Amino acid sequence: MATSASALILPRLPIWPPMPARASSATTMTRRRRTRPLRAACAYALQEGQSRRSHRLPCGLDLEVIAQHPPAPALTPGRSERPPLVFVHGSFHAAWCWAERWLPFFSPAGFPCFALSLRAQGESSIPSEAVAGTLETHTGDIADFIRKEVPSPPVLIGHSFGGLIVQQYVSCLQDSEPLHPKLSGAILVCSVPPSGNSGLVWRYLLTKPIAAVKVTLSLAAKAYAKSLPLCKETFFSSQMDDELVLRYQDLMKESSKLPLFDLRKLNASLPVPSAPNGILEVLVMGARNDFIVDAEGLSETARFYNVQPVCVEGVAHDMMLDCSWEKGAEIILSWLDKLSTQSV
Repeated sequence: MATSASALILPRLPIWPPMPARASSATTMTRRRRTRPLRAACAYALQEGQSRRSHRLPCGLDLEVIAQHPPAPALTPGRSERPPLVFVHGSFHAAWCWAERWLPFFSPAGFPCFALSLRAQGESSIPSEAVAGTLETHTGDIADFIRKEVPSPPVLIGHSFGGLIVQQYVSCLQDSEPLHPKLSGAILVCSVPPSGNSGLVWRYLLTKPIAAVKVTLSLAAKAYAKSLPLCKETFFSSQMDDELVLRYQDLMKESSKLPLFDLRKLNASLPVPSAPNGILEVLVMGARNDFIVDAEGLSETARFYNVQPVCVEGVAHDMMLDCSWEKGAEIILSWLDKLSTQSV
C-alpha cells in the first residue's frame, strides 16, 4: 500500500554532511586550553603562477588563500577591467578544488582569482567550537577578506554549501548601508537551495530510496572517503579516471577537520533572506548528472533570484573538477563577458 508523505514517520532525517560528534569533557577542556588556533593540513601542490598565503581574521584565525593573477595586466581594447573572482568551496573541499582547473582557466582570461578555504578546511585555522561556523561567521570572514585584500568589487562564486554561503552574503547587500562590501555579481554552482538541504533529503527518501541510502552513507557517514566507487558516484561522472578520483578523494579526506555547520541549527534558520530583484546579477548553474542537488533544487534557487537556471550536460556535482570541467567554465566565462560589457 502506498504511503503518503504526511503519513510517513521518520524519527530523524538524514543529515548531509554529518553532524559533529558530541565532544567529551576531556576534549572540551583541551579546546579551552588552546592558546593558538591549530591549522588543518591539506597537502595540495600549487601549480605554476599560483601562490598561497594566510588572511588573518579579526578573531585571530587564519584563512588559507590560493591566488592566481593574470599573466599580463594590459587591457584588451574596448574591454573594461575584469572583476576579481572569489571562490567559495563546499563541504569536504577547500581552496584546492578551484586551484586545480578553474583558476588556471580564468586567470589567463584576465581575471584575478582568489580561492578561500573556510575555517577548519584546507590549511585554515581550526576554531575551538564543535563546528567551523555559521552562515553569518562564514559570510563575515569572506567580507573581511574582500574588504582588506580585494581591490575592486568581485564576482563571488560558490559551490554546493559554498553556494548557500554566497546567497547569505547577497542577502546582506540589500540595505542602504550594506553589511558587507559590494559585489560585481554572484555565481551559484550546484548550490544548496535557499531553503537548505531538507527538501533534497525528503525528495530522495520518497522518490529515490536507494539513492537516498547511498548519498547518506557517502556524506553523513563519510563513506565516500573509504569507497572509490561511492566517491565517484557522489561527486564525479562515471567516465572520470579512477586515478584522478583517488587523488581528489585523498584531498577531500584531508580537507575538512570540522563540519562547516551545525546542520540542524542551519536548517532551522533558513531560508536565507530574499534579495530585491535587480540588486545583483546572479548566475544559477547546475549539473545534469548531479547526485546531490536535484533538478528541483536547482529550479528553487533560480526562482528565488528570478533567473533562468543553466543545467550543464555531461557533468556531475563537482563540476569544477569533473572530466568535462571546461563546460561549466566556458558558460561562466561567457556570462562574465556579458557582465563586463554591461559595466562599460
